[in-house]
Amino acid sequence: QVQLVESGGGLAQPGGSLRLSCAASGSIGSINAMSWYRQVSGEQRELVAAITSGGNTNYTGSVKGRFVISRDNAARTVYLQMNSLKPEDTAVYYCYANIRPSYYPTRLYDFWGQGTQVTVSS
Repeated sequence: QVQLVESGGGLAQPGGSLRLSCAASGSIGSINAMSWYRQVSGEQRELVAAITSGGNTNYTGSVKGRFVISRDNAARTVYLQMNSLKPEDTAVYYCYANIRPSYYPTRLYDFWGQGTQVTVSS
């Protein structure tokens, strides 16, 4: 099976920084796009940032210039460096990956991490 395990969430002050990590493991053939989403209780999950296997990135407007997504393909890990944090960044952050499992190499599947809480407060 395939698992995505996130780490790095927690409490930060406004203006501070946090770095999220998400490691993929298990029966992986190849990994396509990887992304970070976030969700506030009672609201829809929204895309924060995405990165292709080739390293192309895109960001939602509210985080442009403050967040940086990157990935280490050899380590099967995606990162989200969050700088200049604001209270409105408070949410549960989810890792997403589009993966071709080794046990079914002709198809791509969507996998999600369990979520990590990020709270920005003084």
